[in-house]
Amino acid sequence: MMQDSVLTVADLRVRYPGSARDAVAGIGFTVRAGEVFGLLGPNGAGKSTTQRVLTGQHRDFTGSVSVLGRPVASWGRRLYERIGVGFELPAYFPKLTVRENLAAFAALYRTPSSPDQALDLVGLADAADRRAAALSKGMKMRLNLARAVLHRPDVLFLDEPTSGLDPANAAAVRAVIRAQADDGRTVFLTTHDMPAVEELCARVAFLRAGRIVAIDTPRNLRLAYGRPSVVAESLVDGVPQRREFPATDDPALLALLATGRVQTVHTREAALSDVFIAVTAAA
Repeated sequence: MMQDSVLTVADLRVRYPGSARDAVAGIGFTVRAGEVFGLLGPNGAGKSTTQRVLTGQHRDFTGSVSVLGRPVASWGRRLYERIGVGFELPAYFPKLTVRENLAAFAALYRTPSSPDQALDLVGLADAADRRAAALSKGMKMRLNLARAVLHRPDVLFLDEPTSGLDPANAAAVRAVIRAQADDGRTVFLTTHDMPAVEELCARVAFLRAGRIVAIDTPRNLRLAYGRPSVVAESLVDGVPQRREFPATDDPALLALLATGRVQTVHTREAALSDVFIAVTAAA
């Protein structure tokens, strides 16, 4: 049985050679078994560095970092039997078929599932005999996800798994991630896809300049930092106009309604993208 705290980070600091400041500046958090945890922030905030430490790829750090109850540095190669990694740029052999790709990766593990099982899981069974180079971007991302879950890992580290995907493919990838969490796997997600975060993450942490500036459930963060509003769409001289107001009793909104030109009015709830802007803006 997995520990309650699958990932534990305390006072993690990373500074790259030649840099005047820490890329990661003393952050701490825990991630529970079966939780989808999002690490968010602008480019350069320290997200990728944190992931590289947690996955054993970057070893020059101070602080305490444990994965599945053990210090990450003590795992050695055995760590990769227990974690799955899917980063933004898909990793595959372009001249091999989809099935051959997964068979090649399966050979790296002691007890992988079959390639066909993994392809079924991500909805690529019909593409098993196609060359990987001929796949669409969405199918390549799903192949990347199949490779990450091929050995039934306890923890999944995913970086921008829906990047550049159309809504249908993005929804398919989110469904696979949700199914993994429902099966008890822990998912550590870095992304700029706020709808994916809203749908998947139990908790999120926001990084700014290497420090965690907010951490909580998406709902609590929206309530704390988000800004609900009212959106009115009207037609002025035949030209559609869209205006946003802070409240239903805002005088400017009431004046606009009195003109009779308003076609639609709806409330806009606070969004996680509002939180992102509020907490990661430069101080």
